[in-house]
Amino acid sequence: MNVRQVLPPDAIPSVDAPEFLPVGEYDGDGSDEVVVVDGETPRAYPIRYLHYHEIVNTDRDGEPIAVTWCPLCGSAVVYDRVVDGQTLTFGVSGKLADDDLVMYDRETESEWKQSLGTAIAGEHEGTDLRVLAAAMLPMDRFRERHPDGEVLARPGGQTEAGQKGGDAAEPAYDADPYTQYFEMDGFGLGAHRGTGGREWDRDDDIEAKTVVLGVEDGDDALGFPLPRVDAVDGLAKATVGDTAVVVFATADGIHAFADPGYSFEPAEDGQFAADGTTWDGATGESADGRTLERLPARRLFAFAWQDDHGADSFYEN
Repeated sequence: MNVRQVLPPDAIPSVDAPEFLPVGEYDGDGSDEVVVVDGETPRAYPIRYLHYHEIVNTDRDGEPIAVTWCPLCGSAVVYDRVVDGQTLTFGVSGKLADDDLVMYDRETESEWKQSLGTAIAGEHEGTDLRVLAAAMLPMDRFRERHPDGEVLARPGGQTEAGQKGGDAAEPAYDADPYTQYFEMDGFGLGAHRGTGGREWDRDDDIEAKTVVLGVEDGDDALGFPLPRVDAVDGLAKATVGDTAVVVFATADGIHAFADPGYSFEPAEDGQFAADGTTWDGATGESADGRTLERLPARRLFAFAWQDDHGADSFYEN
């Protein structure tokens, strides 16, 4: 693992006292991607804000959680912030581990690899954070599903993310500092900065920045590449450890649920037919009022999943 200091600690400021607005007051576009955390009050965390902050220390129904995002890895993961009975508050260390955000906790100063959720240095070294179920959806879908939901308000402040010359400035939330990076073939910090990227050593259908949804059960891990799930009519099944998994790919992304054993068949517009009804592949909701159990998962680029779990950790269709 290659760990290097890129920025000073907290040059990219985490959001530690988030405020929320009714979803109808969101000032962005309906196509904006948001990380969705369900609860008594479902909440949406816009990626356009996370680009400039990367971590939101918040809660779900009183449970301390961290909504985390690494732009270089395309990695959205929500974690439980309680470790050994202590609530941790995470900040951005300014380090990268294999081009992935290294978080640190302010209570013990342990350092944590964001995509993996494992402490790589400090008091908690070797400890794994618990992944929580979350989804990435367009804001329009969140608003349609949760008209009474909330959205993270603009955090504000000063950040070095997306700035030139190392000077902090107000976040330019209406600009995407990673558009060119997401569209180019290269990957990693060097590609983003135009100084050259890493080499990708695969010769199959998985590109370095292929979107992957990673599911784990104990020591077992399986990453579902979006194109491979698309290739089987948007429907993939597998067993990860002791967990039966069904994965749906729709126009709204890729989503993993506990497989209830139904014989799903593709229908229209992101719907799947099974057990006498149709199911929304993005939300897991059925036309007759049932809901599949969304599984804890990591949404990230293929190179980051491979860095963490190896070249043979991908779903084969």
